[in-house]
Amino acid sequence: MKQTTHPPDHRTAGVRNGAAPAVSPPDRSGKRRRPPSTQWAAWAFLAPVTAYLALFYAYPLYRNVDLSLRDYTVRSFVQGDAPFTGLANYRKVFDDPIFAPALVHTAVFTAVCLVFQYAIGLALAVFFHQNFRLSATLRALFLVPWLLPLIVSASTWSWMLSSESGVVNAALHALGIGPVNWLTSPSWSLASVIIANIWIGVPFNLVVLHSGLQSIPPSLYEAAAIDGANTWQRFWRVTFPLLRPVSAITLLLGLIYTLKVFDIIWIMTKGGPADSSTTFATWSYQLGFGNLLPAFGPGAAVGNLLVVAALVFGLVYVRVQRKQGLS
Repeated sequence: MKQTTHPPDHRTAGVRNGAAPAVSPPDRSGKRRRPPSTQWAAWAFLAPVTAYLALFYAYPLYRNVDLSLRDYTVRSFVQGDAPFTGLANYRKVFDDPIFAPALVHTAVFTAVCLVFQYAIGLALAVFFHQNFRLSATLRALFLVPWLLPLIVSASTWSWMLSSESGVVNAALHALGIGPVNWLTSPSWSLASVIIANIWIGVPFNLVVLHSGLQSIPPSLYEAAAIDGANTWQRFWRVTFPLLRPVSAITLLLGLIYTLKVFDIIWIMTKGGPADSSTTFATWSYQLGFGNLLPAFGPGAAVGNLLVVAALVFGLVYVRVQRKQGLS
């Protein structure tokens, strides 16, 4: 008898038993469609995030833009019948004599804080990366300024820099140096809030940069040491280049945070004396809430200038990262 041979059956067990495969047919473009249940699950997971962004980000931003384009008073703010004025509030802000000093103070405050926060944070991160004894304990102590509420930190610095009873002037007196009016002198008020903000922002840079240092393979340092590189050369040619992605996001987040710093300046100097420490953040608050007759429109316009500045720097960061990814 002849034996009839059959070709091997490559179908799955479910197909051989008569069950249909659980794969959606491809659409006209050749891509397989997702089952409806998977699509509904994806939308269900996205719904809370979308609602949060719309409620706490998109709507407040829309209201702020609307405030800056209308002539709002206290009555019209409650009743909602403010007339549309276009860019009149922005022209009023640009023509205000406080605009130029506030712009300079904001730029100086942001730039100086970013440079010193990053430099000190990087130095501390490299120092603690050596993992010596008590390294973790000391690193945790450096996080205290970051964990404290801003009102506590600002009040502490106000007391330390007090002209009459501050410990800073007491230390200067012990060294034979006369007292400095840190908070009441137009020459020192901006420097005072910069010092306080640097102290508060260093721990953030320390934490992020220290995490970036831990991702660098130790073998690179060993190879550099074998090639005869000293400590400075290993830092400049190994550590610093490999920290560039972490440094970029650290500086971007620090920039966005520093642009909108309000609590520290307002508690310590309230933007004074004589607007010597006024920034866009404090000026916006003064216009909108610091007067008996609030100017909601110009205050919102100043706030929108800060939003635009942060958005511009964010887009620059994204563009640079995209170019580095392509290269």
